[in-house]
Amino acid sequence: MAPDALLLDHWDLLAKGALRGPVLDLACGDGHNGLFAAEKGCSVILADISESALKNAEIAAQGIKGDVTLWQVDLERGDDNPLQSESYGVIMVFRYLHRPLMPCIKKALAPGGVLFYETFTVEQPRFGRPKNPDHLLNTGELLDWFKEWTVIHAFEGIKEQPKRAIAQIVCVKPEMKSAHADFIEAFSR
Repeated sequence: MAPDALLLDHWDLLAKGALRGPVLDLACGDGHNGLFAAEKGCSVILADISESALKNAEIAAQGIKGDVTLWQVDLERGDDNPLQSESYGVIMVFRYLHRPLMPCIKKALAPGGVLFYETFTVEQPRFGRPKNPDHLLNTGELLDWFKEWTVIHAFEGIKEQPKRAIAQIVCVKPEMKSAHADFIEAFSR
């Protein structure tokens, strides 16, 4: 299966982000997006709750030159954050939404790392599944979650083939300022 167009359109950012740490493909399903990154030589972690999906991804990963790690994890396990802080150079999430995980994603991405996120909006029930509002973004919600970050690409609306209502974002987590930069900024006021 081909990678999502959002990754193809912004491959250069994915490659740069991968220099800061591994690529984490959250709720990866068959892993086609993460396997694309691995095929390009990135170190990739495929994370999903489904053992069978990960087994299929493992089979598909045979012969790929990049390092692929499988991680069976329940991303919805309550207040426990399953993601390590500032550990990933790229995080990608496609067709998955669990709102309590958003702050975890923000903490898990390394400074200067890249986030690719695409999922369905509240308009999606007109076109099919999912229909549960818990799994659908409200208008402007995705962009609002990452408004402090450098947004490279944002889209919210209807896409064709197949027809679906989605929101997309590609953004870069801000670099942390050094104590020296904070001192100079405070001193120059």
